[in-house]
Amino acid sequence: MKATQQFIAQHQSRFLDELMDLLRIPSISADSAYKQDVMRCADWVAEKLSAAGADKVEICPTKGFPIVYGEKIIDPAKPTVLVYGHYDVQPAVPLELWETPPFEPTIRKDRIYARGSADDKGQFYMHLKAFEAMMQANELPCNVKFMIEGEEEVGSANLASFIKDEKERLKADMVLISDTSMLGNETPSIDVGLRGLSYVEVEVTGPNRDLHSGVYGGGVANPINILAQMIAKLQDEQNRITIPGFYDDVQELSAEERAALNAAPFHQVEYCSDLGIDQVHGEEGYSTLERTGIRPTLDVNGIWGGYIGEGAKTVLPSKAYAKISMRLVPNQSSDKITALFAKHFKALAPKSVKVEVRPHHGGEPVVTPTDSPEFLAASLAIQETFGKEPIPKRGGGSIPIVALFEEVLGLKSVLMGFGLDIDALHSPNESYGIFNFNKGIETIPWFFHHYTKLKE
Repeated sequence: MKATQQFIAQHQSRFLDELMDLLRIPSISADSAYKQDVMRCADWVAEKLSAAGADKVEICPTKGFPIVYGEKIIDPAKPTVLVYGHYDVQPAVPLELWETPPFEPTIRKDRIYARGSADDKGQFYMHLKAFEAMMQANELPCNVKFMIEGEEEVGSANLASFIKDEKERLKADMVLISDTSMLGNETPSIDVGLRGLSYVEVEVTGPNRDLHSGVYGGGVANPINILAQMIAKLQDEQNRITIPGFYDDVQELSAEERAALNAAPFHQVEYCSDLGIDQVHGEEGYSTLERTGIRPTLDVNGIWGGYIGEGAKTVLPSKAYAKISMRLVPNQSSDKITALFAKHFKALAPKSVKVEVRPHHGGEPVVTPTDSPEFLAASLAIQETFGKEPIPKRGGGSIPIVALFEEVLGLKSVLMGFGLDIDALHSPNESYGIFNFNKGIETIPWFFHHYTKLKE
């Protein structure tokens, strides 16, 4: 491993320059205006994967954006690690809230500010550079396969069919993913669980056209008013979700498990200060760590309708819309929760409006074992570079493909992420620490080293 680490140290500056080039590509999968940029990004990733030493590099088409695949099989008898990541990014709006343009990466105080810097370009690119270093040092200890997709931010709609069609090509012993965060640079951690997701869009329709609010106001239902009332009824005064049956399958943790979860470092004053809030908020009876890791949630992600331009327009709108996401915990099913939501939401509507619920995408919650060779290898790798044993923790986000890998390929995943809560994922001024980028590249080869030893 000495030669690998020497190569990494010698090429840190180049690795960072390459990441900056990757971040300049606006690969926004949710917006069709950026289709060519997403395709260009796939080409860029494939080129770098080939240059790093991967064989059989291919840009695999799907019904949406392509998947970049590559592999290096040094010995079929050795273990095989499947590395997953995604090259697509979230939309950057609202642009006016960015201190510097989202696709002109800027370094401030040792952090890279750009859309996708932490989610997930900075993190998946660590794997390419770690792989390159192991190849150049002739120290790759096992087989590796790469699958980098371009639709994670829109629900990975075409990944399931690709995995099912390519089961033979994707055969491996485990999946390695860096798309999560740690508790802190002084407190490394490994996610051992992720919440699932049910994401829907709702439409409330009143009159058949926009109306003059003076002429019709008070006599015709206002869809925005009605939508706001319906949303307010989705949670009670204890911030519990009111959808009948919503909690039926929720896996409740024991007192001992809850105590272990809450033993992780958490400083509420710092947490509130960082977010600019005076107090935390959430389901009564649970701590912030529990609310964001082991409890299901319901959040309105966007709401619109009527006139939102400059000045005044006294309109009673015909329609109102909202996007709503529900984070799910083990034993909850995204399809079941989506159906329960649709039934309940429609029941909340008065007869003066019509309601439509459109499911977007979803994913299942997962919990990964902490007694496996895969987890132990990740723990040992982090101890090598951070000098501390990582804390197992539950992640609040969703990576739907983790459950898919287990269902279709029969593979467990290790979520060895190097991000931080301050990275502002999905928000203006997203950033990624240069320390974290470099530390990830240093740590990943140690994972391969320890995993191979444990599997021998």
